Amino acid sequence: MRRDVQEIFMKLPKEKQVMMFSATMTDDLRNVAKKFMNNPMEIYVDQRAKLTLHGLAQFFMNLTEAEKLRKLCDILDAVEFNQVIIFTSSVERCEALNRQLQVLKFPSQAVHSRMAQEERLRVYESCKSNQTRIVVATDLFGRGVDIDRINLVVQFDMASDADSYLHRVGRAGRFGTKGLTIAFITAEEKEIKRESRKYTDGGILKEVQDRFEMQVQELTDIKGQLNESQYMNQ
Repeated sequence: MRRDVQEIFMKLPKEKQVMMFSATMTDDLRNVAKKFMNNPMEIYVDQRAKLTLHGLAQFFMNLTEAEKLRKLCDILDAVEFNQVIIFTSSVERCEALNRQLQVLKFPSQAVHSRMAQEERLRVYESCKSNQTRIVVATDLFGRGVDIDRINLVVQFDMASDADSYLHRVGRAGRFGTKGLTIAFITAEEKEIKRESRKYTDGGILKEVQDRFEMQVQELTDIKGQLNESQYMNQ
């Protein structure tokens, strides 16, 4: 990203006004901003994140890895939705899950970073026009995607941190509409080698609830606990 910003700055006049906007502000992003902005005024609106989460019907399900696919199919069959994004943790898992869903006759499409830009745009436009209702994605689709008919987000693989959770679930319930999010929680410890960090799904869920002062309910009975009025606009 820094290289892209540098190239843009080289083509701009010396005297200019610079404004930067981001849904989240990590330490790395703050360091990049300092290199391109001179003594900037910083405005943080943390309440927006809380409002985003509190406006959604949020649930989690405790599952084993082997149970995930069957439970996902149950959700797709039982829940009335306009469009759904199903998040996975890697390109490989994204492609594998998309193939499995297609074999099971769910008309899904995958989108991830190893696809050509033209192909990713084709999937995006297909979603915008409502031709595609089921998308299997990596976190590439978790930021900067505004499709107002998405009202269901399933985290087939739980987000690896609270910020990623926020970005993912924020794909549902855009523009003041309602939305439903369901996160699959497994007990296994996971590792992000590039960050030398280990985590558990349950730990991330606790971090989300503590940070954003909210409760995510456990979902044990799909038809019994879910009501269309929670996530479908009348």
